[in-house]
Amino acid sequence: MTELSVLGSEEWCQLDDLGIPAVKVRVDSGAKTSSIQANKIKIFNKDLEEWVRFEVNPIQDNRSISILCQAKLIDVRSVKSSVGISEERPVIKTKVKIGGDTFEIEVTLANRDSMEYRMILGREALNGRYLVDSSRGFCQGELSSEEIKELYQPFGKEKNGLTLGLLASNPNLYSNKRIIEAGEARGHEVVFLNVENAYMKLDAGSPEIRYRGGNILDKFDAVIPRIKPSVTFYGCALLRQFDNLGVYCLNSSDAISKSRDKLYASQLFSKNDIQIPITGFAKSPMDTKDLIRMVNGAPLIIKLLESTKGMGVVLAETNKAAESVINAFKSVQTNILVQEFIKEANGQDIRCLVVNGKVVASMQRQAQKGEFRANIHQGGKASLIKITSEERKLAIKSAKMLNLDVAGVDIIRSNRGPLLLEVNSSPGLEGIENATGLDIANVIIETIERKLNYASSNNKNKLQRKYVESQKSA
Repeated sequence: MTELSVLGSEEWCQLDDLGIPAVKVRVDSGAKTSSIQANKIKIFNKDLEEWVRFEVNPIQDNRSISILCQAKLIDVRSVKSSVGISEERPVIKTKVKIGGDTFEIEVTLANRDSMEYRMILGREALNGRYLVDSSRGFCQGELSSEEIKELYQPFGKEKNGLTLGLLASNPNLYSNKRIIEAGEARGHEVVFLNVENAYMKLDAGSPEIRYRGGNILDKFDAVIPRIKPSVTFYGCALLRQFDNLGVYCLNSSDAISKSRDKLYASQLFSKNDIQIPITGFAKSPMDTKDLIRMVNGAPLIIKLLESTKGMGVVLAETNKAAESVINAFKSVQTNILVQEFIKEANGQDIRCLVVNGKVVASMQRQAQKGEFRANIHQGGKASLIKITSEERKLAIKSAKMLNLDVAGVDIIRSNRGPLLLEVNSSPGLEGIENATGLDIANVIIETIERKLNYASSNNKNKLQRKYVESQKSA
């Protein structure tokens, strides 16, 4: 009787048929089938047979290494994921080499971007070939980081530049023009994509996004969303589709949706011990008086759930005025929030620009005389400010709570400490760049490069050092 080889809980394997020199697999006897991470899956005909073309990023957290593969399509099966969701997956056959053994297995193609391992080896592949010792790892040999680097050297040459999509509505806005300028200055191609000119094909085998005239959008390394509130629903649907196609999205659809729903965001903040002004929400006009008392009475702020740039925000200076405005909004079935007015702020607030978990810039906004809203779009004046460590922590925690890689966090100073006003998922750059003198658009492009492990010769720390110096001198 032949003695079976032993596999650990994780091993390195080689997939010569697919041109993949090494991929770390999770050996999982609890899973029936084997699967591999695949993006941009496309079924096509070749010699009267169905084949499938797909891209594999074999190294976790490194999208810069992408291998284009193709194989004969064996089947399309309904497979239940680890969280119990069934999905249709293409199935191929390929040879796999582990240690000194080479054998053929069936593999399903799946989006495993969020998983720790790019490949799973299931019990059908293990049956009769191996014993599994889950207490050990790499029984068939480990690969060092230097060996991995050498194996993937032919695939990791620096590209001429990334292809970035700017998903927005107006190419002439300051922020959009600055992002395009910054991307092109760093050697990337930046394509402006009007949200309303893109449309989708929903299909398990070959999902697509098309653009005005039928052009298929499948060449992007990343998408930068700057979606205006009126197209939030459709813009987020497009972002989900880009994510399904394996395109990195700076700010996910889920994060943007949460930030745009001010009621839900406020509930998340209060649940996670993030201090906000006392806020009320109700449906029945019969509760108006108690709603006003609940937020400490007039003067108070009344804001639409989907307000932005200070629009849809009203200051009611007396209880009677507050009742009239609240009941007027309710009579037309409009959802509003009622919020305490922080008088001691004197028409000032702070905008912190958080990028990739760091405050990269901050400014103070001062409302013009006779106005309570400090927004730049409402005539507010911006100036450089040195924020406190408590304010910095509040800004970072708030952006993280919504999973936003780029966020404009608005804070107000009160007698009981800094309070969070709101978090903006598409913050404007004009006011904060002019107030701080920083190239924030460049910071955003650098963040995408880091996320994609793109090698750039530019000095990535220059802007951060400049900001730190400005904070010291503020």
